[in-house]
Amino acid sequence: MPQMSTLLATHTDLDPRAAEWLRSLVNEWHLLADLSFSDLILWVPDRDPNQMWAVAQIRPTTGPTALLDDVVGDAVRYDPDSLALQAYWSATSCETSDNKLATGIPVDMHAVPLEYDGKVIAVVEQHTNQMGVRANGALEDAYIAIAEVLRDMLLRGEFPLPGTKSHPTRSPRVGDGLMWIGPEGEYRYATPNAVSAYRRSGHLGDIVTATPFSFREELGGEDELRRLITGHEAVEREVTVESVALRFRFTPLHDADGASAGACVLLRDITQIHRLDQQLITKDATIREIHHRVKNNLQTVSALLRMQARRVSSPEAKQALGEAMSRVASIAAVHEVLAHSFDEDVAFDDVADRVLAMVGDVATTTGAPARVRREGTFGKVSPVIATNLSLVVTELCQNAVEHGLGGAAGEVRVVPVRDDGELVVRVLDAGRGLPEEFDLARTTSLGLGIVATLVADMHGTFALSNRPEGGVQAMVRVPAPEGEWKD
Repeated sequence: MPQMSTLLATHTDLDPRAAEWLRSLVNEWHLLADLSFSDLILWVPDRDPNQMWAVAQIRPTTGPTALLDDVVGDAVRYDPDSLALQAYWSATSCETSDNKLATGIPVDMHAVPLEYDGKVIAVVEQHTNQMGVRANGALEDAYIAIAEVLRDMLLRGEFPLPGTKSHPTRSPRVGDGLMWIGPEGEYRYATPNAVSAYRRSGHLGDIVTATPFSFREELGGEDELRRLITGHEAVEREVTVESVALRFRFTPLHDADGASAGACVLLRDITQIHRLDQQLITKDATIREIHHRVKNNLQTVSALLRMQARRVSSPEAKQALGEAMSRVASIAAVHEVLAHSFDEDVAFDDVADRVLAMVGDVATTTGAPARVRREGTFGKVSPVIATNLSLVVTELCQNAVEHGLGGAAGEVRVVPVRDDGELVVRVLDAGRGLPEEFDLARTTSLGLGIVATLVADMHGTFALSNRPEGGVQAMVRVPAPEGEWKD
């Protein structure tokens, strides 16, 4: 299904501010859809004013749908029976009753033109399924009464209200619980779910005495509550009473004269969400602490290897211990980044820069004044491949310094790029190059053997070749399915 932004950019010349206002409407119009038991369609005019496009659609969660098919991306053109075109051309609200759709469902329809800066820029078409209409009771009467106020506010350009935007998972919805409060704070209606939420928070008496004013202190006091009910902004607040957390969303209502018509107050018991959030915070902190301790332990191992290297006289043993120390340190770098990250993925540029600095320092202490630097970005990679990748970069850089440059001054460049679903890492030196008889498959080098094994574990490929301008290119290609590395 085409996205709203794509349809607006393709078919209209709407001002960016107007387009953003329409997006804010679509973010909030669930309230109107659920209260009116209606499907809503947002139509916008094409550059040709005789044609309109459906760019957004929502179905009610409180009643049966009137539209079995998605219409987003559809267009109407020169159709005198189109209620959307009628409302757009006349700039007035239009309606029909008992309009039978192709499926035979009787539907009531309203079309509300939307003005922005004195110009009609869109139409909201409301479809109400009359076949499955609910028998009127106190709940249905309250819903429809509030919906009519909201529709009039929509016609006047007063809905959606500025203020707190609805969050798709945290903000309360109509089905969670609703209270209708009058402009003087008087109780008008509360849904059974709203009553249950109040009961759980410790209010065991009549709901009439348990309006939001029961939480006047928690919500900011009497004056703040009056502002929430009679103001001109949608506001969300959280209250915790008796270990029960409630989230309120205040949507002030106004009549045509601008006078307050009270407020539609949605409320949701979010106690369980808070508990889950706390569990996630605790789990996240535990995981970061584990990474921190692993990093500390690896650094201890690296220090022990360094101490051992100082006590051996054999150059081969010193070199072997030094290489082992670098490998341990590169793994520690991954855990250090994870210990300070709030993300599941690893910002690998940080790891690479630590590894390259370490390789450069080792080269300097061994008498090879080599410079090791990164060109480009790795982005974020999954922890599953981060350790392997850090070891691969370490081994290839050390190999380039020790064997490519051969202990002489020079530069090693690490160039990561993304190429058609792969992460490609090239390690380049300007040294003496590979001998003619070199065969990667038959090499006895421990470092290159480690690289080949780790790359194979990542389902990648590894190759070494001489560069035309001199030196060696080591190239690693790692497949990067969705979720393995990211921007």
